[in-house]
Amino acid sequence: MHNKLLGIIALFLFTSLSSAAQTQPPIRINCEGPNYTDSKGQLWQADYGYNGGALSSLPATIKGTADQGLFLTARKNENSRASLIYSFNIPNGAYHVNLYFAETWVPAMAVGRRVFNVKMQGNPVFTNLDIFAEAGAYAALIKGADITVSNNWATIEFDNVVDVAKIFAIEILPGSSGPALSMNFQYPDGTPVAGSLAYTISSSLLSFSGNAPLVNGQVRCALLANPSAMGISMQFTMTATLTDSAGHSLWTLNMGMNPSQLNLAAVQQSMLTVVVQKM
Repeated sequence: MHNKLLGIIALFLFTSLSSAAQTQPPIRINCEGPNYTDSKGQLWQADYGYNGGALSSLPATIKGTADQGLFLTARKNENSRASLIYSFNIPNGAYHVNLYFAETWVPAMAVGRRVFNVKMQGNPVFTNLDIFAEAGAYAALIKGADITVSNNWATIEFDNVVDVAKIFAIEILPGSSGPALSMNFQYPDGTPVAGSLAYTISSSLLSFSGNAPLVNGQVRCALLANPSAMGISMQFTMTATLTDSAGHSLWTLNMGMNPSQLNLAAVQQSMLTVVVQKM
């Protein structure tokens, strides 16, 4: 397989995009903090959209970020009987959500001391999330996932498991309307695969994942015109796994890529066909 095509795959969002979503500017929230302009000149608005919670402020120097101002304050869920929910009224369509975390409370600086669940659009996205286990102490952790908005509301829910959930910043980016890639999965006899394609993209600063169901053996992808808007500005790894409807893993792709070395300007559309053995 051509290396350039592999790079294109890694910079695609595996989801169908709605044109309405493209009119929505990015939403960036500095949780429990004031307006903040980051190192890229992007404005993060003062906290809004939440249903409860309380201030957490333990200023510290955070590793792995050029934007210390996003990690001065956080909103935590002190209500053990209810969820902390952020809700945003936006056009229907496909979006990518980045959540910014760090562990700055000394008693929680051990594996299993702070554990919580995150749902988006009512669906589990990160289960038993442990900031310290993933990033260590005083280090930025960015977790991202794709969502589809169908009722004009984006919802992000934080549920306590051990101690309290805590969130420093939230970023919601509309999907790009760039060129399309269709990935076609079929068996040797030409019949389409029924199943889904799961993917994870990660670097030293972030990790996000998603799962796209196959439609007649295909999944359609949309190019990320600006990977750096999602924090992808350095070497990253991408893993894609094809699973059939019976739960069999049929195909896995692992690769590393540096987005600064890719030139996708000439790409208008692409088709990748993968033939797999039936289990």
